Amino acid sequence: MSYQLTIEPIGQVLEVEEGQTILDAALRAGIYLPHACGHGLCGTCKIQVTEGEVEHGEASGFALMDYERDEGKCLACCARLESDLVIEADIEEDPDARNLLVQDHQGVVSRIENLTPTIKGVWIELEAPITFQAGQYIGLHIPGETTTRAFSIASAPAQTREIELNIRHVPGGKGTGWVHEQLRAGDRVSLAGPYGRFFVRESAHQKENLGYLFLAGGSGLSSPRSMVLDLLAAGCNRPITLVNGARQRAELYHHDEFQQLAAQHPQFTYIAALSDEPEGSDWDGARGFVHEAAKAHFNNDFRGHKAYLCGPPMMIDACITTLMQGRLFERDIYTEKFISAADAQQVRSPLFKKI
Repeated sequence: MSYQLTIEPIGQVLEVEEGQTILDAALRAGIYLPHACGHGLCGTCKIQVTEGEVEHGEASGFALMDYERDEGKCLACCARLESDLVIEADIEEDPDARNLLVQDHQGVVSRIENLTPTIKGVWIELEAPITFQAGQYIGLHIPGETTTRAFSIASAPAQTREIELNIRHVPGGKGTGWVHEQLRAGDRVSLAGPYGRFFVRESAHQKENLGYLFLAGGSGLSSPRSMVLDLLAAGCNRPITLVNGARQRAELYHHDEFQQLAAQHPQFTYIAALSDEPEGSDWDGARGFVHEAAKAHFNNDFRGHKAYLCGPPMMIDACITTLMQGRLFERDIYTEKFISAADAQQVRSPLFKKI
């Protein structure tokens, strides 16, 4: 059984299978609807229903208030059709978006490595190539779970048959717990993708001759790594700076790789910052948080750059404040963060639109 979904203002009509979410149907048709967490927690994918009925699924009361449901609003990431439906959505054109169709993929785990005490590198050999933009993510199917888990692709887009995921163990998290405690090399896995609107805005960099500034924390390094590798492989000669943060040296991964890339490519600058490294250790790099290291390196003047932020919500908020104090503004700052149930309870700034 299926229903018809009409998306306004573009007027496109889709066939939506029973049980399929509005967001999934749109992405598989190559239509991008703004979204972030994918699990009904953040409210980014909120849309207006003008005709028809939906089942709201697991939309949280925080992300979708009762009065909003009464007004006909729903969250595209978890709303399912109960009749033919007409919605109004914010469809944004982006000259750098490839609008790749989301597809299902099967693969085998080719290897797993401990990158840090809490982050595993997982490499998956796919049966068919996946096409993605650097910075995008996939949804990994977890046995026994009805929803996928989002993990950024850490490898470069040129590697279409084997992708790398860097997965941090979240205490109490079923998905990351399964990856860290049960997943083994040789296991078959299924995933869907690519997802996300986090990618380099190359047209703006070329038009205005702007440099690239990547700020990452923890496993948030995945997307910036893919972006940096892609830019360097393409022969980009504009300044590229990566500021990567961790608490202690043991939690800093791909460090040697970035140092080698910086030595090989004069346009690439790599800065690692540790916020809780014991005094007296042999660490001779920056100390403090990511935003502090960036502020010191650029002397609090970030003009001439576009910034790409990926990491925990508190890190991103601190970086946004620092960047704006250093003369960057909303049009120059792009963010990616995966939001847990705990994160969703944090008050989001009404002054800044996250992507």
